[in-house]
Order: sequence, then structure tokens, then C-alpha cells
Amino acid sequence: MTGTVLARSGAQMTGPVLARKSPCTAHQIIPDNYDKPGNIIQTSADKAPSGALHTQVHVMVNLELYRVFYTVARTGSLTRAAQELYISQPAVSQSIKQIELQMGVALFNRTHRGMELSIAGKSIYSEVEQALSLLDEAENKITVLNATATGTIRIGATDSIFYYILADRIAQYNEKYPGVKLELVSSTSPYTLSQLKEGKCDVGFINLPIDDEEVKLQGTVALLSDVFVAGRKYEDLRRKKIALRSLQEMPLLMIEENTIARMALASFTSTLGITLNPEVEAANWDLMKKLVINGMGIGCIPKEYCTKQLERGDLFVLDTDPALPVRGVGLCLPKNVPMSFAMREFVSMFTGMNGQQ
Repeated sequence: MTGTVLARSGAQMTGPVLARKSPCTAHQIIPDNYDKPGNIIQTSADKAPSGALHTQVHVMVNLELYRVFYTVARTGSLTRAAQELYISQPAVSQSIKQIELQMGVALFNRTHRGMELSIAGKSIYSEVEQALSLLDEAENKITVLNATATGTIRIGATDSIFYYILADRIAQYNEKYPGVKLELVSSTSPYTLSQLKEGKCDVGFINLPIDDEEVKLQGTVALLSDVFVAGRKYEDLRRKKIALRSLQEMPLLMIEENTIARMALASFTSTLGITLNPEVEAANWDLMKKLVINGMGIGCIPKEYCTKQLERGDLFVLDTDPALPVRGVGLCLPKNVPMSFAMREFVSMFTGMNGQQ
């Protein structure tokens, strides 16, 4: 049996002991003649020799019963207490009876003027008031903490996602919540995914598609339109319809093989029975753009990553048939990890989930 038990000697004890749950769900040791205040309870070894230690219940009272007691004592009225606590008057009355039963003593005198504290009630009133005040203070501290942006957020993404998609919003967040430290962890999407699962990253922005049940895809924050681009050296291809299959015979530049962007391209072309093998693999998009502008070949790149070069005329988009499918950048979170206020505010900048857990 669980529960707190006080020991003392020198008392006659009779009656078996029962165990049942109180409203606070903790097990209490309660005798069958519990409704008679002042009874001493004997354990099942009721034939203990004279002088042996005996036990008395130390009752654990539900915290909410103390709150009802305090409110009734302060207002002097069951009705006003019910109104303050937003419960019915019968519920208040029943709660008072319950706490008096559990304590084994009357806490109030019922008079025509209302509810007045008994001697026993007066003896605990100040302590109950102080305890409830301390609990309220503790709850308020947690509330303030949950509404204060502090701590560290570790953000994982590729260099390109940081530069083209996240940079402006990260700067906005930093201006709004300067007390939050932001750690930017730059790597490939597969590595960012592994960092999330290992608890080394708080939020990851991943090139889609992904299929991993160990992380939570919160939503898509940007769309990427993969296109083939060329420089002035291939001006004769401008405004022509180019069969995607024909690119197999052309010098191609692609991002390195271990990236989701490259895998997505290979997955799509394989469904068409097309295999595109690059002559040059670039470690990043900026290098690829420079090489394509200098005439080394035709590059495959998200259109959103080369808008300036397209506007200046340094690059142009090939009109391929079929066009490459649009993919996205997803915001991913580790599973079953609660979000702080700072994290919720950061995520809400991308998904509009302000206030959700």
C-alpha cells in the first residue's frame, strides 16, 4: 500500500484497513469506520502486543479541495465561492464535506450569516492561503517563461536554402527576439535530416521529397522549379522546344550526386527511360552558375536560385519537353519534442502556426 503513515504508540486500535483512491489519485489507507473523526487505525496485524507501534493515517487532500476551502472561507458564502470558482453550489458544498471528512474535523460552522471558520479552520487558513499563493506564483512564472523568447534555436539547412529562402526571415526574427541565440548549421539535406533525428538540430529546412517517419514534416515553406539553363554560347537553343531526351547528348552540369535535388532529377528522368550523366558535378549552385555562364555546358538548377542572372540575360531557361516537376523545401521538426515559445514563434514565421504545440 502507498501513502504517508505516521507512527505512534499507546493506543487501542480496532477494525480492518481498506485501501482506495482519493480524488488526487494517490492511494490512501482508510478504515471502514473512517467517518468517525479521531479514530486510530490498526493494520491487518490487529493482534499486535501491548506497547507495539501503531499507525495513524496522514491524509493527502486534493489541492483543489484546499482551493475550495480557501474561497469559501474568504467569501463566507457557498454561493459566492461557486461563482468565483465557476462550479455549482452543490459541488462546492460537496467539496467542503469531502475535505472535512478526509481531515476528520469540521472546518466551518454553518450559521444564518453564512459559512464561518471553526477553530480548526482558522488554524489552517493562513497556511492554506500562503500555499495557494506560492503555487499561483509558480504557475505565473511558467506562464511568463512560456511567453518569453529566450534560449537557443539550432537551424539546419543547405547554404542555398539559407541564402535564398531563410536569410530575410531569420533577420526579421532576430530583430523581433534579440534574446534568442540562433545557430545556423549548414549542410546537405540528408545530413540535416540525420542531425534532427540525433537531437543535434531543433528545426531543419529540407529539400523535398523526403520519406522518413522519424521526423515531422510541418509544411512546405517554398517551391523550387528545377530548370535547365544555358549561357550565350548556346544562344541557338533559346526559344526552341528541346526534347528532354536530347539533353543526353549535351554537356551537362549538375549538383553533386549525394543531394536530394540530384536524386529527385534522377528519379523523374528514370520514369521516362532517360539517363542524364553530367560532365561536371558542382559542389554548390553558385559555382554551377558561373561555369554555365562561361559556356561549359547546360546546367540544371532551381529557377529561384538564378533569378538575377536570368534578369540580366547572363542565363536563359531551356524550354524542355517535358518540363521538370516542381519540388519544395519543407520545414521539419524532431518528433515528440515540445516546442518552447521561442521555437513556436520561429516556426510561425513560415507556417502560420502561432500558439500551437
